[in-house]
Parts: sequence; C-alpha cells; structure tokens
Amino acid sequence: MKQIAHINSPFPEKFGIPRQSNIVSDITSTIVFEPDYRNPDALRGIEEFDYIWLIWQFSENLREGWSPTVRPPRLGGNKRMGVFATRSSFRPNALALSSVRLIDVKLHTAEGPLLYVAGADLLDGTPIFDIKPYLPYTDSHPEARSGFAPTPSDRLLDVECPERLAVKIPVELQSSLFDLLANDPRPSYHDDPERVYGMRFWSYNVKFSVDGKKLTIVDII
Repeated sequence: MKQIAHINSPFPEKFGIPRQSNIVSDITSTIVFEPDYRNPDALRGIEEFDYIWLIWQFSENLREGWSPTVRPPRLGGNKRMGVFATRSSFRPNALALSSVRLIDVKLHTAEGPLLYVAGADLLDGTPIFDIKPYLPYTDSHPEARSGFAPTPSDRLLDVECPERLAVKIPVELQSSLFDLLANDPRPSYHDDPERVYGMRFWSYNVKFSVDGKKLTIVDII
C-alpha cells in the first residue's frame, strides 16, 4: 500500500488521544496529501459529503508478530478478548478506520489540496492510506449491539481549571481541551488521586489530577 496523506492533529503523543473518532467532535485537524497525490481532481465532489472515512496506520504501534487476544482498556486492562472483537491498535496489520466530519476543502494551497476535518482520533503525523465518503444510509446502524462497549464513556469527569491557568489556552481551544479531559484520558484501571498526569495538546503540556469524578488541571506549560 502507498501512503496518500498524513494528518496534522493536536495530539503529538498517544496519551490523551480520544479512544474513538467523534468522541470529542469539535477538535479540528488537517489532512495534507503526499506530493504524488496532490491532484485536485482526486477530490472532485468530496465537498458534497458531511463525513468521510479515513483508513490509516497505527504507526507508533508497529511490532513483529501478533497475539490472538488483547486486553481492552475498556475492560480494565485485565480481561482478554479476541483481537478481531476489539479496536486494539495491536493487530496483525496495524490498520485503523475512523469517520470524521468534513469541515472544509481547499484545493489550491502552497501544500496542495487540504481537507479540514473534526473529530479525528489520530496522532499528529499519522499516515493515511485511503479516504472514502461516509454514506449514512448504509454506514449507520444505530440499532446495532455494541458488545462490551455499549456507551461512549461511563466515566465522564467534571473538569475544574483555575482561571490563572485557563488564560494560558486560547479561548477557541478551551472547549475542546475540557471535553477531551472530561472523557478521562487515563487508562481505565488508574485510580490514584495523588498522581499528576501530563497530556500534550497542540503545543501545550497539560498537567492534571483526578479524584473520584473530579479532574483538576494543576498546570499548563
């Protein structure tokens, strides 16, 4: 397969990335095409779709061999499930699939055509192998069962940020950051109120602690 593009996202590190696409729906990213694929004709008509599918690579989780079972964080990291019954990043082929909202299309820029999307769950720089339109009449099945992950999150947190720290983040990014933190970026088996976590968001390093259902931002660097 050939890499056709990569994404510029606010996530320079794996820790803190939403666990699924559209969990935090207003975080924006940009899809930049590789030189061989910067032909505007390849995107003709894409502006008529509200959502698109991204087929991409878990580029930071490449490993030799594979395991038929994995430990999903959703189950506390201590119960094994079949790899094909999960969305684990540790797979025989390190491929992933995400649906993202298409915000804007710019065909003629210094970097070639650009796609602006919202709700992506991709690490900054992630290789993209294909893009396809999302078709709600065939791709959406709201009545379908969701196995061991029936809801987006059962551990939404109340986020508290002192004003002296909030002013360090541009106003237009604050809502996205707080929504991201409310979805609890920690592994599901972590529960130490004394521990301070660090999460990279754009160029900021956000330090926080969690006590019960309350997440407190303790520093922004």
